[in-house]
Amino acid sequence: MALRTSVFLTILVFCGLVCVYAADVSGKWAAEFESGVGPQKYMYELKVENGKITGTASVNVGGTDMESKITEGTVEGDNVSFVESLDYQGMPLTITYKGTIAGDEMKLERDVGGQSDGTITLKRVK
Repeated sequence: MALRTSVFLTILVFCGLVCVYAADVSGKWAAEFESGVGPQKYMYELKVENGKITGTASVNVGGTDMESKITEGTVEGDNVSFVESLDYQGMPLTITYKGTIAGDEMKLERDVGGQSDGTITLKRVK
């Protein structure tokens, strides 16, 4: 009986640790990629509090610098998602990101205004 209780408690503790674990995405992240509007150079500054991601993004598109807010972000284990609200040439644009983090890289699917824009890789700035 004691062995069964010990095994059960060990499993419970392990499951609790897995549920609590969330990858560390706080900090600065950079990405450069081609898109439908040409080359883009991004710098993301992300903050995580209680599993929620917020922050800002600075982007250079075609020589024009823009700032946007990061909202609606979550991190669960190594799964990451967030929303960027960008004003592009006077037009509000919602960009959603979903993907995974592994060490100092995030691989994210990018959806721009309901249109898939492919996968991008963010690298942690040290």
